Amino acid sequence: MDSLSPRPVDHCRYDAVALGEVMLRLDPGEGRIRTARSFRVWEGGGEYNVVRGLRRCFGLRTAIVTALADNDVGRLVEDFMLQGGVDTSLVQWVPYDGTGQASRNGLNFTERGFGVRGAVGVSDRGHTAASQLATGDIDWDYLFGELGVRWFHTGGIYAALSETTPAVVEEAIVAAKRHGTIVSYDLNYRPSLWKAIGGKERAQQVNRVLVGLVDVLIGNEEDFTACLGYEVAGANEHLTSIDVNGFTTMISAVVHDYPNIVVAATTLREVHSATVNGWGAIAWSATTGFVEATFHHALEILDRVGGGDSFASGLVFGLLDTGDIQQAVDYGAAHGALAMTTPGDTSTASRAEVEALMKGAGARVQR
Repeated sequence: MDSLSPRPVDHCRYDAVALGEVMLRLDPGEGRIRTARSFRVWEGGGEYNVVRGLRRCFGLRTAIVTALADNDVGRLVEDFMLQGGVDTSLVQWVPYDGTGQASRNGLNFTERGFGVRGAVGVSDRGHTAASQLATGDIDWDYLFGELGVRWFHTGGIYAALSETTPAVVEEAIVAAKRHGTIVSYDLNYRPSLWKAIGGKERAQQVNRVLVGLVDVLIGNEEDFTACLGYEVAGANEHLTSIDVNGFTTMISAVVHDYPNIVVAATTLREVHSATVNGWGAIAWSATTGFVEATFHHALEILDRVGGGDSFASGLVFGLLDTGDIQQAVDYGAAHGALAMTTPGDTSTASRAEVEALMKGAGARVQR
């Protein structure tokens, strides 16, 4: 299956496990954060969204490794995760001190944007329980060895949260590989997370080490440039047009420099406005080479947050279920497109809807 060999299903409790922070997302709907009088809430987190999609859309057995402060906000986040079907038995519960000075739960205020007004995200996640996890806190050999995991996913958002989280990510990846678990990593560059701890220079120091350990690498044009230092030839400043050759050249350079990578994939996004994007994806595997998903030139978007995470979950599902890189990138692009048609970080799409879009289904009413 494109050089990836997942562990047998009956040898593992979980098909996929993620490591990352899960926050409470507060959404002002069609309004602005700065003038809101009410918010709708969901759970969300770059790494978590992937296993949530694998569970709810594709029916896989998934879990999340994270930490939450044990108060009503943390229990609300847990309730959302339970609704999403993700196993929460690996969550580390941290005592709450009453004010959150020692440990707290992360909040993410997100407005969707419309037309010429881009989406805005304001994170409030300092000193969170998940960011304070350190090496030795999780028994990775128990998880990957005794329980068994076919696929492990993590990424650059969690690696950016504190001085300790890069080492936790590395510890987890090394343990996963020791037990034969496939590892994927989404670069997921967020300038706001790296700004106070060294910016792009620190992001590259951390990510270059971690990328050298993984099997599957996922990102977009900004991720590869900011996290690894590779430029995309032909990409204009505002990403209003896509030169696929520039992306294939860049990925070729990445996999040459990191021969451990078996599969690499990137989303392709043309930003015409906050509500109309071109959307597609390309992927590369060591055995097949480059493949491309169908490109949507004018995808109408309700909420773009989580589109890349849903792409990642579709890609992972396709690789686990079919072992075919073309099928995998098609699953990823279709799932990501559908995720951006509904509010919230996580996908509400069904597998049948994803597969129908892969086959070219339109938007006619179904009744």
